[in-house]
Amino acid sequence: MSNRLANENSPYLLQHAENPVDWYPWGEEALEAARRQDKPIFLSVGYAACHWCHVMAHESFEDPGTAAIMNAHFINIKVDREERPDIDSIYMRAVVAMTGQGGWPMSVFLTPQGEPFYGGTYFPPVRRYNMPAFRELLLSIADLWEHRRDKLLANSAALARHLQRAEENAGAGELTSETLAQALRTLERAYDWENGGWGGAPKFPQPMVIEFLLMQASRGHSTARQMAEHTLSAMSRGGMYDLIGGGFARYSVDDTWLVPHFEKMLYDNAQLALAYLHAHLLSGKKAFRQTCKHTLDFLLREMQHPEGGFYASLDADSEGGEGRYYLWTPEEVQRALGDPEAIRWATAAYGLDGAPNFEGAFILRRLRGDEELARLLGVPVSEVPSRLEAVRARLLEAREQRPRPATDDKVLLFWNALALRAFAEAGRYLGRQDYLAAAIRNADFLLTHLRSADRQLYRSWRAGRARHKAYLEDYAALILGLLALYQSDPRPRWFREARLLTQTMLSRFRDPRGGFYDTADDHEALLIRPKEVQDNATPSGNALAATALLLMASYTGEGAWRDEAEAMLRGQAARMSRYPTGWGQWLCAADYALGPELEIALLYPGDIQIARPLLDALWANYRPRMVVATAPFPPPPETPELLHDRPLKEGQATAYVCRRFACRMPVTTPEEMLTQIEDAA
Repeated sequence: MSNRLANENSPYLLQHAENPVDWYPWGEEALEAARRQDKPIFLSVGYAACHWCHVMAHESFEDPGTAAIMNAHFINIKVDREERPDIDSIYMRAVVAMTGQGGWPMSVFLTPQGEPFYGGTYFPPVRRYNMPAFRELLLSIADLWEHRRDKLLANSAALARHLQRAEENAGAGELTSETLAQALRTLERAYDWENGGWGGAPKFPQPMVIEFLLMQASRGHSTARQMAEHTLSAMSRGGMYDLIGGGFARYSVDDTWLVPHFEKMLYDNAQLALAYLHAHLLSGKKAFRQTCKHTLDFLLREMQHPEGGFYASLDADSEGGEGRYYLWTPEEVQRALGDPEAIRWATAAYGLDGAPNFEGAFILRRLRGDEELARLLGVPVSEVPSRLEAVRARLLEAREQRPRPATDDKVLLFWNALALRAFAEAGRYLGRQDYLAAAIRNADFLLTHLRSADRQLYRSWRAGRARHKAYLEDYAALILGLLALYQSDPRPRWFREARLLTQTMLSRFRDPRGGFYDTADDHEALLIRPKEVQDNATPSGNALAATALLLMASYTGEGAWRDEAEAMLRGQAARMSRYPTGWGQWLCAADYALGPELEIALLYPGDIQIARPLLDALWANYRPRMVVATAPFPPPPETPELLHDRPLKEGQATAYVCRRFACRMPVTTPEEMLTQIEDAA
């Protein structure tokens, strides 16, 4: 018999709708039941692609005996962390405070008032991993609640006080070039020069840190460039990166990027596609372009809703095992390819004549570079990419006949906004009209399906239903996505929407003490009103908001918006320099703020094709501290103020190169414009 989750929209919650556990979704009904029945709450937080969430569900939540204990002694609440990042954030802080670490599934015990008193992550059905059996834990907490409640309540009160402390700045420091230099030195000291990246296993890809390094590289910092390119090259050799289908898994369980945690998340792939695009623009290396292209093609092929939104994730598991969709034996490769020459290429490129690297099978990985393959197989090095592309296409066709991993097909606004930016920029820089069309469809989808009649945004959409009020990260990321799209497709609509969202963000999320809350002013009352500043696998809402305000100030000349962003950056300056891997997006914003940022106003008579030589020159190189506004003359209403009062020069397409709205003499040729840009930078 179904439980209360059967009426939910989240695939993760629906996965648990047939559990014998009497699950509630988060809401007043569950909290009222806990108060009325005087029972503690068991809160379980996870997401659809989470492997260990599936394990705990199978071992415990599907077990009638365990469910009977849970139902007798607790009010049980299940939360999809991707739909409710506020709840996840609040109680993850509590778990980290109690145990020193966090993760998913997250398991937290609360008072009926929502105050946490005990928590952890995965609990096994029997004692193992130095953890108690889940049943034993349930019975122990139930006994304490019945007979020694004062001990639990004292713990919950102390934790509540800890959580309710306001997020404080690490002292309002100065934001200078030394802030960035110190962050760069910290990253260099911690860098893994053998394998790429930072830290040991499990190793995460750190796209925001890589973006910061690329921005520093554009200033001429050779070490920053070496670290960025080395990491991107190491990751793209395969393992965590899917050489056959494109796209990245969430992280590597080893320190060499070989064995992935096989789930694929939209947010990782959107951010990494952009990092590879920027690395290609900076370095000219075709391999980075190819990784960007294959990653975006993967999103279009496997994660796009027919109307233009992008799904949240692909599961790690298929056919009852983790990663089986992605593994190969030599015999499977031979059957898929058939042709002896193609088999010879695959064997040499992926080392299939060696020992299997994962549970008796192969995670495909490039063991030899193009030049070594060319020497080994006796062909010109120029032929290697096309030969391997033919192998890849045939293996992909064969793999698509396998049972696919499950798809979490909800559309999350925040993650889609990250994808919107990636497709918009790739369409512009690579001249790919299909990518630009995908970005336009995505923006239309988000502004249509995830916005209410009164123009407030929703967090999540699935099967025609939008749910949950949007968060700061949703608003800020969508502003940035729309600005990227405006530069690629300069219709006033995109800028108008970005401006309206900025105004809403400022009026509904602002903290009077500085920065922004994660939730709007009409959000439901929770234990605290969360305010995240640290970047994790995705940028924090506050870091994105600071970035959005800086860019909007560059377009509009609105000094107050820039002042607010700079105050936020000063408040995080000490943390940026000391803990750069947790403040990557802040560092990118700080790099932009320190400038010199450039504003390009480009106006043209008649058709935009008249301005094409100027636009092509602008988008031929990586210029991370530049914004571009484009319009026919005279500029239509609702275009950025940057375009106002700029006449054409001699009736031709005209560019104005500006800094803080102070512009140089107008020019009409790409050569003159690029000379001014180089002088200003």
